[in-house]
Amino acid sequence: MNMGDVFAIFGTLLAVGIALPGLLLGLSLLLPAHVGRAQLRLAATPWRCLLAGGALLLAGGLPIVGLLNLPAGGLKLIGWAGLALLLACTSVGAAGLAALMGERLRSAGGAMPPHGALLRGAITLELAAAFPVVGWFVIVPLAALAALGAAGLALLRRTPGRAEAAPAGAALPHA
Repeated sequence: MNMGDVFAIFGTLLAVGIALPGLLLGLSLLLPAHVGRAQLRLAATPWRCLLAGGALLLAGGLPIVGLLNLPAGGLKLIGWAGLALLLACTSVGAAGLAALMGERLRSAGGAMPPHGALLRGAITLELAAAFPVVGWFVIVPLAALAALGAAGLALLRRTPGRAEAAPAGAALPHA
């Protein structure tokens, strides 16, 4: 690996690190109801979101991997489209997770606008994911599974029932 490769990898990681908070903020502005439901789901039932994310990953990920490994171009295209859809759903859930983290930061530390709180939550999530080993192999997989599960439940318009109601202050901020 030469120095040009190192710079290319570093530049790509830097660009993704700068773009991710913007993506999450953009999703919260474009899909406020879905992001709000994902945030509410993550606040009320984080373990259910994690289990739903694992189920969605198995149900959607295994066929996608199978389609991507087939030699037929049309089926491979369907696999790539499925992967894009799975990542898009996970991004909606990640926006909800960042919004939840931002709301908790806002309640702990002072006045800031909701979208500023979301950006701070996204940056905090990024910094946690960048931490060597623990961030890479614990935080990222758990956050991704929880985000996928919350997004799946939010896109199905599922909100927690009265028995699962979120704690006070976790109301839908975007809806």
